Amino acid sequence: MADTNETATAAVRRPARRAAAAHNARNEEHLEEQISRLQDEIKAIGNTLARLTDEKLKEARSTARTQYRSAVKSGHNVVDELSEQVNNYEGQLVEAIRERPLTAVAGAIGVGFLIAMLSRR
Repeated sequence: MADTNETATAAVRRPARRAAAAHNARNEEHLEEQISRLQDEIKAIGNTLARLTDEKLKEARSTARTQYRSAVKSGHNVVDELSEQVNNYEGQLVEAIRERPLTAVAGAIGVGFLIAMLSRR
């Protein structure tokens, strides 16, 4: 009798095991599909981030070029203004020397004397 019960129990367990195995196989397939979708989504996110990074990099380069050009133009303007001022001062100096040559020579001697005194110390 005990053998009959064991056989009956085993017969009941086999279909249950097969059903569980089939259920596990479906779960594994479902998980594999989800993993595959997640991998695709991660790739898409990576591509989007790469594209955004490239766009931001291009934007930063463009901004840097614009600022560089602006700085160069400002530098040229400053140099032009300084050159103009130097020319004006030179013209005024030449005119002052022509009007008062002795004063100019005396001033030059005085400046030379001061420089000589300061360099000795």
